[in-house]
Amino acid sequence: MTLQRTPLYDFHVAHGGRMVDFAGWEMPVQYKSILEEHKTVRRAAGLFDVSHMGEFDVRGADAFAFLQRLLTNDLSKMTPGRIVYSPMCYPSGGVVDDLLVYKRGDGDYFLCVNAGNIAKDLDWIGGQLVALRKPDGARYDVTVSNRSADYALLAIQGPRALEIVQSLAPSAGLGEIKYYHFTDGIEVAGVRCLVSRTGYTGEDGFELYHAPADARALADALLAAGAPLGMELAGLGARDSLRLEAGFPLYGHEITADISPLTAGLDWTVKLKKEGGFVGCEPLAAEMESRASTAPQARAALRKVVFFKTGDRRIVRAGAQVLDAAGEKIGEVLSGTLSPVLNEAIGSASVPASAALEPMFTDIRGTKIALQLVKPPFVQLKK
Repeated sequence: MTLQRTPLYDFHVAHGGRMVDFAGWEMPVQYKSILEEHKTVRRAAGLFDVSHMGEFDVRGADAFAFLQRLLTNDLSKMTPGRIVYSPMCYPSGGVVDDLLVYKRGDGDYFLCVNAGNIAKDLDWIGGQLVALRKPDGARYDVTVSNRSADYALLAIQGPRALEIVQSLAPSAGLGEIKYYHFTDGIEVAGVRCLVSRTGYTGEDGFELYHAPADARALADALLAAGAPLGMELAGLGARDSLRLEAGFPLYGHEITADISPLTAGLDWTVKLKKEGGFVGCEPLAAEMESRASTAPQARAALRKVVFFKTGDRRIVRAGAQVLDAAGEKIGEVLSGTLSPVLNEAIGSASVPASAALEPMFTDIRGTKIALQLVKPPFVQLKK
């Protein structure tokens, strides 16, 4: 299979990026050191190319009503310039994808979806446009457009991100953009951008959507402005360790078609009481009821995503068995990495909800390692 490339492929190669296959894209996993790139983001700032992400326009008179039915979160309080994070579920309650919803205006929304799910999401949303109906039985007046080829996306993350981007947009007042808000039409280093105060690291920062043809010029300008302040390029390796350290889920790991938002601990994104319900509402309501029940039979089949640290530097890889005190398998690791800040292995695992407070272990090449449960984030975040 031919791998896709972002507009910054040559930029990455020129800066020593080690390119790997990620969801069908040839992306930099690191430039020099994942550990050092991670620490740089926590200390100063890192520049990430995330142009592989997907973007859709959802427009029409019924765009709001349709998205309310499609997504688990409630969009009713959104105003232009607001962003909401939401899972999108199957009728079973499993997750199709998790995404960001941007509201430009009434009847005008913009979605950012995971790179590996672009085709699947587009097909799913198109199918729901056919399957779902308004209360009067009519179809929703909505048009969904795949705009993924029209955008490149750069993320600047870290405590000095605002200072760096502001230096290239001196009249924009970027500090006034609140977390999970955005402003369109800002020129950064002369490049027109949609500037979003979001990210996937747990640090303050911005994501800059812009035309692919402008990607190299913008990346060069950001790197030149950020280098004196300690900013460095960061690859997907650091992006993953940063998000896990912050306790953020990754599709295909902490949330899947078989792991619901409730199982993943994303209760705050599941609005069971919103008017009209949503796709997957009934099984999620049943799961919520079972979790609230004290009856053993109601809770017997429930699972839970937990986060752990080990006090050991040896990484616990995804797929490793989680064992109880008797050495019996009770679950498996979903994500695992070394926390450069804590200098120990951290991760997530799927286990029975009933066992979530019991001692847990894993085995690394014959050595029994205790999993110490942690409520994320693993480190104190300044945001």
